Amino acid sequence: MDYHEIIQKLESLSSPEDVEGMARFGISPEKTYAVRIPDLRKIAKTVGKDHHLAAQLWKAGYRETRILACMIDDPKQLTSEQMDRWTSEFDYWEICDQCCMKLFRMTPYAYEKVFQWSQRKGEFVKRAAFTLIAVLAVHDKKAADEKFEQFFPLIIREATDNRNYVKKGVNWALRHIGKRNIELNKKAIIVAGEIQKIHSKGAKWIAADALRELESDKVQERLHRKTN
Repeated sequence: MDYHEIIQKLESLSSPEDVEGMARFGISPEKTYAVRIPDLRKIAKTVGKDHHLAAQLWKAGYRETRILACMIDDPKQLTSEQMDRWTSEFDYWEICDQCCMKLFRMTPYAYEKVFQWSQRKGEFVKRAAFTLIAVLAVHDKKAADEKFEQFFPLIIREATDNRNYVKKGVNWALRHIGKRNIELNKKAIIVAGEIQKIHSKGAKWIAADALRELESDKVQERLHRKTN
């Protein structure tokens, strides 16, 4: 499928009712076809990896074209500059999360971008840093514990950012690190305890929510089974 065929396919899958409903997620009706993720995955599978086509789709600026761009771009051809440019254009959580899950985590720049983006002011740039931590914690199976322990100071530092999508990203990162194995679980629980002492509404929510899951019987039983 080329660019024009993809646009035609998106138009055929679109419905006016779903487009209007997207406004609840902060998506402009003028910038979405309201096509569901499973349908986008099917299109992406048909297309395969195509760095040039991904650039065309991203430039189009629609929700679906940008998610497809994340799905079909080749992580081996991605540059640090392109990652920064795309991240600077994030305008809501879904594009941020899809890029991190489907593309950014597979680049050689993923870990360094966590440190860079966590210091930026933009809500969705900063969220991208912590979304990356969360998805790396799930997918980078062979990484040593130290790769994730280095993120604890960032998590503590940014726990005072009360913006909704940042605090949810920080919480997500802490929980996923703490679910990798029993040792990281213990350390994540200690970090959550430190965050709980911070005089910040967002920090206290992050800590309480993380502790509720990390100390739960379900998580503890699963991690101990992995150890044994």
